[in-house]
Amino acid sequence: MTATSAPAATPEQTASEPAPAPERAPAPEGGRGRWGLWAEPGFRRLWWGETTSGLGTAVGHVSLSLVAVVLLDASPLTMGVITAAAWLPWLLIGLPAGAWVDRWPRRRVMLVCDVALALLFGSVPVAAWFGVLTVTQVVLVALLSGAAKVFFSTAYGALVPSVVEAPDLMEANGKLRGGEAAADVAGPGVAGLVAQAFGAATGLLLDSVSYLVSLFCLSRLEVREEPPAPAARRALGREIAEGVRFVAGDRYLRTLAGFSMLANLALNGIQAVQTVFLVREVGLSAGAVGAVFAVVSVGGLAGAAVAARIARRLGTAHGLLACLLTVAPLIFLLPFSGRQLPVAVGALAWGAAVCAVVAGNVISGTFSQTYTPPALLGRVRASTSTIGYGAIPVGALLGGFLGDALGARPTIWIMSGVLLAAGLLLLASPVRTARDLPGPRRD
Repeated sequence: MTATSAPAATPEQTASEPAPAPERAPAPEGGRGRWGLWAEPGFRRLWWGETTSGLGTAVGHVSLSLVAVVLLDASPLTMGVITAAAWLPWLLIGLPAGAWVDRWPRRRVMLVCDVALALLFGSVPVAAWFGVLTVTQVVLVALLSGAAKVFFSTAYGALVPSVVEAPDLMEANGKLRGGEAAADVAGPGVAGLVAQAFGAATGLLLDSVSYLVSLFCLSRLEVREEPPAPAARRALGREIAEGVRFVAGDRYLRTLAGFSMLANLALNGIQAVQTVFLVREVGLSAGAVGAVFAVVSVGGLAGAAVAARIARRLGTAHGLLACLLTVAPLIFLLPFSGRQLPVAVGALAWGAAVCAVVAGNVISGTFSQTYTPPALLGRVRASTSTIGYGAIPVGALLGGFLGDALGARPTIWIMSGVLLAAGLLLLASPVRTARDLPGPRRD
C-alpha cells in the first residue's frame, strides 16, 4: 500500500520549449462506446504488458522471500537487507534514471528492463537446482531487479501519454491501476500455491516468464516517440537539476511529492507491524489474517474503478482532497480492532483507506501526465518517485523499531498521526482552493 507522487502513475527539449505531443491514430468516429479504451489495441497491449509485469513483481516479492527463508534459512536481519535492497535503487539512481529516460525511447527502455528482470529472477531457480544458490545472490537479485524497476516504472509513467489521448488519461490510469491492484491481490496467492506444489524456487521461474509475456506485449505496441537528438543533450547533472527544480519550484508538484513522502512513511510503518498486530494483539489465525488482507486488497480494485467517477463529480482538485483526506481517519479505526471495534469493521476501514489511496493516485497521476511538459516527464517522475519511494524503507525500519519498543498498536497510532500531518499539508496547499487541478503548464 503506497501513495505515488504526482508525476505519473502509484508515473517525459526543455521546460520552456516543450516538445510536440506524439502523434497517435485518431479515435474511431462515433467514439468507442461502452468498451472505452478496451477498444484500442495499443492500450490493450500496454495494459497486458504492465499488468503481467505487475503480477510478476507481486509473485516475485513473495517467492524471493520464501526462497530466502525456506531454502537458505535467512534470519530476520537478512530479510530486512533483502527488502531494503529492492528499494535502495530509488535513492541511488532514481534521479539520473529520469534524465536518461528522457533521452531514450521509453518503450525500448521498458523492453530492456523486461529482459533484465526475466534473466535476474530466472537465475535464482537455476542456481537452486544446481545447489549453488546463496544469500548473496538473492540480495544481488533484489538490488539489480530494483534498479531495473526504477527504469521500467519511470519509462512506463512517461509512456502512457504517448499511447492514449489526453482526454482518455483518467480512464487509462484507472484501468492500469486496476490491473496493478488485481495483480497485487492475485500475486501472493499464486506464489504460495506454486511454492506449495512445486517448491519455493519455481515461483521465481513463473515470475521470469511473466516478464517475457510483458516483453511480447510491449514489443507489439506502436508508439511514435521523438527523444531529443544527441546534439541537443546537455550535461547529465544539468538535466537532473532541471527536473528537481521543476518539482521544487512548482507548488502543486511540490505538495503532492511531500504528501507522498509522508504517506509512504506512515503506510509502510504500519505494514511493518500489521501481521504482528493481527496475530499477537488481535489474536487472529493465519487464515483470518489472509482474509483481512484479501479485503484490504479488494479496496485497491475499488479505488481504481471509482477514481474517474469521483473526479467527474467533485472535480479533480476536490476529488483528490476527498480521497486523500479520508485515509487518516479510516486508518485511525484500525488500532481499535479487537477491542472497541469488531475486527471486520477495522478490516473494512482499512480496505476503504486503500481504496482512497489508489483513487487519489489515479487522479494525481493523471494530473501530472497532463500538467508536466512532455520533455520533462521522466525527470519529474523520477524526482517525485525518489522522494516518495525513498520513504518506504525508512518507514518500514521506523515501524519495526517502534513496534519493538512500544508495541504494534501504539505504532499504528503514531503512524496514523503522520498520515494526518500529510493531510494537513494538502489543506495548506493551492489544491484546496479550486474545484479542478490546472491544465498543462507551458512556461
